[in-house]
Amino acid sequence: MQNNLLKVSIRQQAVFIPKDKTGSEKENFSQTMSVLLANLRKLGYSVSEKLLHALNQVVPNQQVVVFDMMKEVLGVNLNWAPLVKGWDIPTGESSLDHISTLFANILKIDKGVRLPCRHLIPENTFPLERYNGCPFCGTPFEFSKIENYGQGSKLKVLDLWTEDELNTYLKDLLESRTALDATQTDSLKILLKELPFPDVEISMKETQVIAIDSLIEKGESAKVQRYFSTPNDILRYLWYKKTGFLQIIEPKTIIKRTAKNNTHLTRFLDKSKDAKVNKRNELKLKYNREQCRVVATWLNNLNMDVEKACEIMHPKRGMWVRFIRGLRLAEYAKKDGFDYLKTLIDVFYNQTYPVYQGEVEGYRLKADAEKTLALLKQRPGLFARSLFANMLWFGADETAAAFEEVMDKVPARLIFTLNMYAQNYFNPNQKRAVKPLGGTTKVIEPNELLKLYTDEQLKPMIIAVEDLCIKAISSRFARTATDNQTMYIDPQLFNIPLSIGDRSETVQDLSGALTGTRFPVEGNAVRLFMQWGKGLPAQHLDMDLSCHIALVHTTEVCSYYQLTASGAKHSGDIQSIPDKIGTAEYIELDVNELTRVGAKYVTFTCNAYSNGAISPNLVVGWMNSVYSMEISEKTGVAYDPSCVQHQVRVTKSLTKGLVFGVLDVAAREIVWLEMPFGGQTVAGMNATAVEALLAKLKSKTKIGNLLKIKAQAQQINIVETNDADEVYTLEWAMNTAAVTKLLID
Repeated sequence: MQNNLLKVSIRQQAVFIPKDKTGSEKENFSQTMSVLLANLRKLGYSVSEKLLHALNQVVPNQQVVVFDMMKEVLGVNLNWAPLVKGWDIPTGESSLDHISTLFANILKIDKGVRLPCRHLIPENTFPLERYNGCPFCGTPFEFSKIENYGQGSKLKVLDLWTEDELNTYLKDLLESRTALDATQTDSLKILLKELPFPDVEISMKETQVIAIDSLIEKGESAKVQRYFSTPNDILRYLWYKKTGFLQIIEPKTIIKRTAKNNTHLTRFLDKSKDAKVNKRNELKLKYNREQCRVVATWLNNLNMDVEKACEIMHPKRGMWVRFIRGLRLAEYAKKDGFDYLKTLIDVFYNQTYPVYQGEVEGYRLKADAEKTLALLKQRPGLFARSLFANMLWFGADETAAAFEEVMDKVPARLIFTLNMYAQNYFNPNQKRAVKPLGGTTKVIEPNELLKLYTDEQLKPMIIAVEDLCIKAISSRFARTATDNQTMYIDPQLFNIPLSIGDRSETVQDLSGALTGTRFPVEGNAVRLFMQWGKGLPAQHLDMDLSCHIALVHTTEVCSYYQLTASGAKHSGDIQSIPDKIGTAEYIELDVNELTRVGAKYVTFTCNAYSNGAISPNLVVGWMNSVYSMEISEKTGVAYDPSCVQHQVRVTKSLTKGLVFGVLDVAAREIVWLEMPFGGQTVAGMNATAVEALLAKLKSKTKIGNLLKIKAQAQQINIVETNDADEVYTLEWAMNTAAVTKLLID
């Protein structure tokens, strides 16, 4: 139990110490405490005064638990040896070396060195003394742990957490007014397993699914009915149990992505057809009688008009037909006491219900503004999502006036979304980055209707949307009573975007950062790293670390097939993993050299070259330090946990390729973002999509700006000292679930 809770606290830059594990207050620090502090410092961490005294009170074996967990999170005991020793000096290998080796093995020429992988390396090709494995097939033979510690120029401070902070964090996660990212979702699952379920209101559907699953696992099934207000709530939970996805991703989308992930550049290695069949079989629905009865009861107990329930089911009609059959719901509908279920299935199958979206679209195609807007006002959330398009279709003034009537009923997160993206949407030259449900990031062209308007006509539309949004937000804050007179806002909060619309698929085990957060480059070198294969048996599993360099008039790539590029060096292509301990690849970026050659952006990517998606628990990130970061000449190990600026861990996903950061060379900043894309190599990445995503992130409302609106609406003075009535610090913003409390509905 303690280890899991400790892992959650570390993600929030804290260490959980149970109250019953602390002993009496000590005047002097123990020897074991001094050793622990020294070891933490080597890893790049220090502790707050509160944590210092708390750690000094616990028995030595508890101090060991803390240190072991830090080492586990940072991967200290894994293999960090790359393919090439001293890879900052190029080996000089060329495509000719690979071709010569290929023919030598086909023709079975004996002159050369036979490696443990059974490949023969001919004379005068690869300098074998420089390699930890086979330079031809990428199989590693030599493994090594971290050699250099404490090269980082900044120490991260860990604070103290007790049961009180964990319970507060659990409530914040459950009450979050935006969808949780993968890190928060994983933390919530751990906390619900270990702590009592709090009595709170859960507004987000995806969070409700996690709560439902936790209650059922604890044998408290009777409590879950309160979270089922519509049939699709039940569908969401059933699909989550089947696939692990919190969103209702269509089966055809999952099958298509799985097949695409198993395609291969080499035809005889293509497994897409088999993968498609296997995934289709895997998604077949099989339930026992008890499970069927439970779901039938949930549906029968819904308190909703039948026609409205069927209308909600309509967009997922194909999935519902499968579930009705798989759960034998038609059979249960004939039983006594299942009258609502009987009526629901009858109306659904006979389609004797109106479809709201169809009515809206019908009036819209007839250009009937009055009836279209009247229908949209019945569902403010849908109105908000289609506001921009309707302003272009019917005109800005009439549409904005109708929306203002229902604006107070729109969730705050949608209000902020409108405010963030109006500038981009009404720009006829701005392409937009979108991510379809279950798909990869795509670039879409501007709305065709923008061509009908001039710039002078579009600018008032942007101003109208922004004015409406600020008015809605300010009025909500103004209606919230407060006696506070002063407010302190940490200057760094003006660089951190609000967490809205970000459903990250990666877990941040070290510290949470919002998509779009900018990290300053402290030195002249940025070192990318990728570690994969932890806990897996030895096998061929080829993951690739790459970067895409955007120059003024051209682009370059640093990857397994191009080990050196302008301002970039790669550590070599590893294609197989050893048993349990994983393996690593690196790329070193020379910021001064990138500046000299005129590089604008460097995009960090990782790909699954092997069939399937990116390997689970693969870790990617980057290191940065004012001081020089050493690379071992003996083993090539270049990882130092004290230099890690940011890292993420890939969990269950359909992702084949992932963009995990962009270096803005001129600004000397790294933007953390997450953009999935298709393809086995970095060549599958769409540079235009990255630029569109950066534009989208740049337009996001910053936390500091939202707090300024709050202060103005509530007539609170902003001060420059943190002894104010309301204090908003960088540490407070790390708990993004708590930040969403500002989104007042």
